[in-house]
Amino acid sequence: MRLRTRLTDMLGIEHPILLAPMNVIAGGKLAAAVTGAGGLGLIGGGYGDADWLERQYAAAGNARVGCGFITWSMARNPALLDQVLAKRPAALMLSFGELEPHASRIKAQGVPLICQIQGMKYLREAVDAGADIVVAEGCEAGGHSGYRGVFTLVPEAADYLAQHSRDTVLVAAGGVGDGRGLAAALMLGADGVLVGTRFVAAEESEAPEGFREAIIRADGDSTMKSRSVDVARKRYWPNPEFVVRALSNGFVARWHGREQEMEKDIDVVMKSFWNAFEAGDADNSGVLTGEASGIIRDAPPAARIIESMIDQACQLLGSHSPFVIRS
Repeated sequence: MRLRTRLTDMLGIEHPILLAPMNVIAGGKLAAAVTGAGGLGLIGGGYGDADWLERQYAAAGNARVGCGFITWSMARNPALLDQVLAKRPAALMLSFGELEPHASRIKAQGVPLICQIQGMKYLREAVDAGADIVVAEGCEAGGHSGYRGVFTLVPEAADYLAQHSRDTVLVAAGGVGDGRGLAAALMLGADGVLVGTRFVAAEESEAPEGFREAIIRADGDSTMKSRSVDVARKRYWPNPEFVVRALSNGFVARWHGREQEMEKDIDVVMKSFWNAFEAGDADNSGVLTGEASGIIRDAPPAARIIESMIDQACQLLGSHSPFVIRS
């Protein structure tokens, strides 16, 4: 059995699962693996690095993949959007920032526009910008998010779209780590899921091995929101509403709430942070991971993750569900 939803129909994919375009972690190899398994892989354009993007698109080969940007950062170098549009991406995702003029440029190229939202204000903006797909992100997610929980944001967004923009497809993100989360998202009114943390702990991810091991060891209580990770990287976000969720490790314990003190010696801290990252030292760097870490116990290939999610979701939804079809 498999699942057919408006998301699978719109994007021409087999399974309603999208790879979250995680900066640095969601590279071409992982994106291609998710696409090859029937979902859609999105390369993590993140803050914008033209050379890195070229390498990752090369790593994806001929796989049909998309890309996602941290919008406010990409806006400082709009040529990055042109670079990706020239690749004819399967979809392009904007998160955290003003949607225009970028949304219009994406739509003009006939590329499906995905807008990630963290609350109703952002949902209305995405609809006005002509988003084809809206990702409702709950604060359970790893990395940056707002303060709404996925369990209430998704049905509220579904109700709004049903009334104001019926053709817009809804995707849930935040805390989805297995088929239970996928089935729940569909029941809440979503048409699919965007998955991050579960794919960080995938064989093909760009995450250092020590980070995968740390996620597997962690439970859902092992993460917290902290500005310390952003300050250490000199990532000064213009909207203070969006705070990063990361593993509550030695680094975060040392610097959370002491960010102003950190900045007094920021160059030394930053060098130490990135040295630890490159070494896979999950205690002295920033491990961006969500609450789904509590249900992750291994790091298999992406294809096995997707197969397991689909099988479990189909079993839970039952053969009489309108989403479940026999392939």
